[in-house]
Amino acid sequence: MKRIFYTVLCISVLAYVGLCVGLFVLQNAFIYFPQPRAVTAPKSTMHLPVEDAQLIVSVRPHAGPKAILYFGGNAEDVSLNLESFDKAFPKHALFLLHYRGYGGSTGTPTEQANYRDAAALLEKVRAQHPDLAIMGRSLGSGIAVRLASQYPVSRLILVTPYNSIEDVASAHFPYVPVKWLLRDKYESGKYAPSVKAPTTIIAAQSDEVIPRASTEKLFARFTKGVASMQIIPNTGHNTISEKWEYLAALQAAL
Repeated sequence: MKRIFYTVLCISVLAYVGLCVGLFVLQNAFIYFPQPRAVTAPKSTMHLPVEDAQLIVSVRPHAGPKAILYFGGNAEDVSLNLESFDKAFPKHALFLLHYRGYGGSTGTPTEQANYRDAAALLEKVRAQHPDLAIMGRSLGSGIAVRLASQYPVSRLILVTPYNSIEDVASAHFPYVPVKWLLRDKYESGKYAPSVKAPTTIIAAQSDEVIPRASTEKLFARFTKGVASMQIIPNTGHNTISEKWEYLAALQAAL
């Protein structure tokens, strides 16, 4: 009986270690799901060369000081937002970044690479559009918060954001030491206290991906009075943008 117990214990330990090793090795496959680009018209495409990659940015040019930088979710083709954003924000130039490996951009996405690329885009855009708003959805909210903490921007809009990827991973893998396994942590809560721009958080009522507790933890990290939060009813993580209230909330934020 004792031998059976130790055999089962050894098998369980090996299975657990194997799970941890597998999650560590394959973690990028859980965080990044590169998508092709649907809108490929030359007038809607900007090429942004950086040190070690060639990036694609979906754009809707517009003269004037106002612009929006958009950083999408981990499985999002950001070019698909052009039509709705074009109607919702007629007075803003639009710049939607395709992360490395997404939409024709070269390279491999990582937290540090995505942030450097986002900062390069911001520097280029604000030379012509000083009234700059940053919008980040899901994965992109971590990039947006960090940018807004380090650059002067006019507005910050966060859609289905999280306090950190560690929070999200811990909720989905509660018995795995994700703190020690994660390379890309996107610690939005670390940067939120340094954000000075008026911030709007837009959350889905029934978000099955980002735990509400993580979103509320992020909200609490902002200096009092800087951020407000709105819940879009009857929506999930991937369906929030289908509701008219979503675009209305974005417009109100700007």
